Amino acid sequence: MSAQHEAGVTTTHRVVVLGAGYAGLSAAIQLASRVKRSENVQVTLVNAQERFTERLRLHMTATGQRLAELNIPELLEGTSARFVRGWVTAVDADAKTVRIDDERVLPYDTLVYGLGGVADTATVPGVEDHAYTLNSAQDAEVLADRLARLGGGTVVVAGSGLTGVESAAEIAERHPELNVVLLGRREPGAAMNPKAKAYLRSALDRLGVRVRSGVEVAKVLPGAVELVGGETVPADTVLWTSGTRVSPLAASAGLTVDEHGRVVTDATLRSVSHSEVYAVGDAAAIHQGYGVMHGTCQGGMPTGVHAALSIVRALKGKQPKPFRFGYYHTPVSLGRHDAVVQFTRPDDSPRRLYLTGRVAARYKETVTASPWPTWGRMKKMPASGAFWPRGGRFTQVRDAR
Repeated sequence: MSAQHEAGVTTTHRVVVLGAGYAGLSAAIQLASRVKRSENVQVTLVNAQERFTERLRLHMTATGQRLAELNIPELLEGTSARFVRGWVTAVDADAKTVRIDDERVLPYDTLVYGLGGVADTATVPGVEDHAYTLNSAQDAEVLADRLARLGGGTVVVAGSGLTGVESAAEIAERHPELNVVLLGRREPGAAMNPKAKAYLRSALDRLGVRVRSGVEVAKVLPGAVELVGGETVPADTVLWTSGTRVSPLAASAGLTVDEHGRVVTDATLRSVSHSEVYAVGDAAAIHQGYGVMHGTCQGGMPTGVHAALSIVRALKGKQPKPFRFGYYHTPVSLGRHDAVVQFTRPDDSPRRLYLTGRVAARYKETVTASPWPTWGRMKKMPASGAFWPRGGRFTQVRDAR
């Protein structure tokens, strides 16, 4: 016990949350709502900008559609959390400090690390200089301006994952004067059941999207992309959605990370190397019975809430509980009036059940709009945020024998 405790002096426990994405904001709101009556816990949320990035709608912003701008300080209203705007430029895990904008230093007792992934523009030559990305609303607005000024020509969407599919469909629907080409190693909807995948492909065909599967981009050039093998595809604009990378700050801080730079956590979401650090969302390598979780909003928000619950338990001298999560759906928009929703098993493998058409589009929009009412409920009833599919036998991690 510290001398301060022995002397009866109450100290403030400082919790700093880095990153106000879906996971980080969930952690800050859940924790601050639970400790707001306590003067002994201070929650600080750090983010580079005040505007919340709706990653689930960036493909809409990229086609010039006006969306409500969500303000992070306003989303925190009604909780005890304070907001600090600035870029995180360093973390010192030994000194327990965070450097902001290379100017300010924030000390912490507990850190929630939620600096998530961005588009990987470094691996393939030319991407950084010649391609657009959807890392932020500002990036999407720059692309929207470019598309609006084209008047014709070809847009290449590099990456046939969900972000690429949604972006290609949205661009084709909003800009029928443009030729849209979707390039990727895998077939769009590869993880869906055959009927859902076939519907997705037919929707892309209907929108006029030309799909090239089984190809890999070797280089992005001014006016074209070069594929592995030497073929070039003309491109007036390139949108890069192929692959992500995480911030190198965790590795630089000395935290144990995996081969992708994500913080390796134990079952409670604590760093395996620094017990006072929790990692959430895309920034964390979280093991479940089916393997390492991949970054999605449906899994990111529960990690943030669970980290907050773990911190509360630890502050009360209790042992944090293991985190378990099972996937339940993959909703993919195909323009504003069409979509496909693939329901999944907890390990993210496809079930036979799926939705298509306008019903699926309404389902997707409901999912996309769900975070802020969820946060609103958490402020009033924190326990309401602690419900998500645990995944049953799929998420049980068995000890190696």
